[in-house]
Amino acid sequence: MSNLGDDTPRQGGFFSRLFGKREKTAAGRGSMSKEDSLAAYVVREHRSGRSLVDILDDPYLKNRATDEQRLRLLERPEVIRAVGEDTAAMAAERVRSTEL
Repeated sequence: MSNLGDDTPRQGGFFSRLFGKREKTAAGRGSMSKEDSLAAYVVREHRSGRSLVDILDDPYLKNRATDEQRLRLLERPEVIRAVGEDTAAMAAERVRSTEL
C-alpha cells in the first residue's frame, strides 16, 4: 500500500500504534511520584477524620519521608486545599451546632 504521493512519514500501522511501545515518561506511565503518593495519603487520611498532627506522626509517613519531606507536603496545594476545606467545614458545623 502506498502513501499516494503523501510526503509525510507514516508512524506505523494501526496495530503497532495501538499496541506498540510508547514514550516512557513519568507523565506517560500513569504512576505517581513518591511525593504525590504521600500527599494523596495525607489528603485521604485527613478526609477520613484523622487530625493533621496524627497523620504527620504516622509511622507509615515517617518511614517513607524525612522531616523535610513531610514539611514540604504541607506546602502542596492539594494538601492545603483539603486541610483548609475540612477545617472550614468543621468550624461551620461548630457554629451551626451552637446556634441551636
